[in-house]
Formats: sequence, C-alpha cells, structure tokens
Amino acid sequence: MKQLINSNRQIRQQLLAGLAYTYNDKLNWQTKTGIVTKKSITDNKVVLISGGGCGHEPAHVGYIGENMLDCAIMGAIFEPPASAEILQAIEQTYNGCGTLLIIKNFEKDLASFLEAERLAIAKGLSVAHVIVDDDCSIESGTFKKRRRGVAGTVFVHKILGAAASEGKSLDELQALGEQVIPLIKTLGVAFSPASPIGIIPQQYELAEDEMYFGIGIHGEPGYRIETMQSSERIAIELVNKLKQQYDRKTLKQAAVLVNGLGGLPLLELGIFMNDVQQLLDIEDIEVVYKRMGNFLTAYNTNGLSLTLLTIKEEKWLEYLNAPTDAFGWK
Repeated sequence: MKQLINSNRQIRQQLLAGLAYTYNDKLNWQTKTGIVTKKSITDNKVVLISGGGCGHEPAHVGYIGENMLDCAIMGAIFEPPASAEILQAIEQTYNGCGTLLIIKNFEKDLASFLEAERLAIAKGLSVAHVIVDDDCSIESGTFKKRRRGVAGTVFVHKILGAAASEGKSLDELQALGEQVIPLIKTLGVAFSPASPIGIIPQQYELAEDEMYFGIGIHGEPGYRIETMQSSERIAIELVNKLKQQYDRKTLKQAAVLVNGLGGLPLLELGIFMNDVQQLLDIEDIEVVYKRMGNFLTAYNTNGLSLTLLTIKEEKWLEYLNAPTDAFGWK
C-alpha cells in the first residue's frame, strides 16, 4: 500500500502537528509530547481524559471539545502513551474538581493509565477511572470473550463528557460510566487487514473473496473467516450476535453506531446502516439515536463495526444529543 509518511519515527509528532495546526481554535498541543488539551480547562467541572495509540483517527484527539473530553494523550501507532505522559497530562489539567480517566480494555493501556492514576493519587490528586470493554468478539476456537475496548468508547466519551459539563462529581461520573459501559456491545468485520505501518506488521492474511469476523482495532485476527457476503448477510450476523448479549426485555430502545475502520467508503457504510435499520425494525427495537462514519478506526482497515447501546435512562439520550464542537463527532 502507498503511504504518505515521511518518517516512521515521527508519525505521532507530525500527525499531532497537523491536527493542532488545523484545529488551533479548539486544541492546544504540547509539542514533543502526545498531550493535546482543550483551548482552556475550566475550573468548575471534572476533567475527562482518554487516549491511546495513533492509527485510530479521529480518536482520540477528535473527541476533545465541549461536552466531551478535556484532554487526550496519544501514543505511537497502536501503542498507548507512557504513564509519565499521562501523569503529566493529569497534573497540567488538574483543576481541583477531580480527573476521570476513560481507558480501553487492553493490557498495555491498563498498565499505563492505572500506573499514572496511582502516581497522581500518591501526589494528593483526586483521580478515578472507568474501563470500556464493549467488544463481543470471542477468541478463535473458544467461547471466551475478548472484551477489548473498541468503537463503543466514543459513546462513553460523549455521555460522560456531557454529564461532566452538567456538573456531576467524580464519583457520580464513575458510577454513571459503570452503568453505561456494560450496556454497550460492539462487533467488527474486516474485508482486508490493517495495513502495516511503522514497526507494526500485518497480523493476518485474507484472500480477495474473504472476510474476517471479530477483528480488533490494532489489526488483530478475529474468530471466523468466511467467503465474502452481502451487506445484508453481514448485518444479520452482527445484529444477531449483538442482540444475544442482552436480556431481550431490556433492549427496547437503542443507540446505534456504524463505524468505519478507515478503508471503507461512506457509500458502503450507508448501505450497511440501511440493512441494520431494517433488521432492528423487524425486531421491534426502537433506534432513538444513530451515527455513521469513521469514529474509531484501525489504520486503513477495509471493514466496519456495529455498536449497540441500550438506552436505560432518558438522560443518557440527552447526553448523546448535547452539542459539541469536537471535530471527530460529525
């Protein structure tokens, strides 16, 4: 694959320089780091911080804005930021109201963010976290769920971000996150693997007529390779598997996210969304909120993911609909 990259060692810095230049009315970037913040951090609300590796654009910097994140820390391609940078971000944005870390459930991400939290608490700062584990993929050959943090993370950014702007305390935000996260379910499918970039190799092969269910956002293999099917057939597989994750009595109203993984045209995402909508109508599941586009990608993967969130409280819908100027929330 042709790549518009100058230097593998400078990917993070050059990416953030480009984003900070483009959105300089919204973002402050601390050069030579992966730390990006809102233009100004207010002193009357809990600070929300998230982050992860490059290669998931517009995540995570794209979700800095009103009613969303206050800060994102970016690591190298598919690698979380170092705990030292996360601690630096916590200290520099701290306003006395507390800091909530939104962490995706990957071993390296947990290690970096939780170590930073531990060090910040040791310095007397009030810091808590929630862990997003929406991926319903299973390990190949087993029934063990992987529980990775994937595209559903953006729903967490939006709901908790709006709740923080409303003035909820650190404890209240953590409790809200722990209510919302178990009700978010995601599954992905790839039609070609994530392109190798930097030192990250391609992790699996697919023939021209094959697709892979259950792939990860770092190019990880999934749980089943099949011959390529129609959008309708893929929608049936993903909707049925996600539906099974819920008590059917609770899945009455849902938020839906059709997320492109970086290499799929909007034309095909639109066709897939139409198929999902028809299936949910048949199931008598009312879709009260929906979004479609590239929200949390896997560097140029030709594929998509589907996320469902059952809306348990009307307030959650208000938080999803709260306006934001975050450039990734289009």
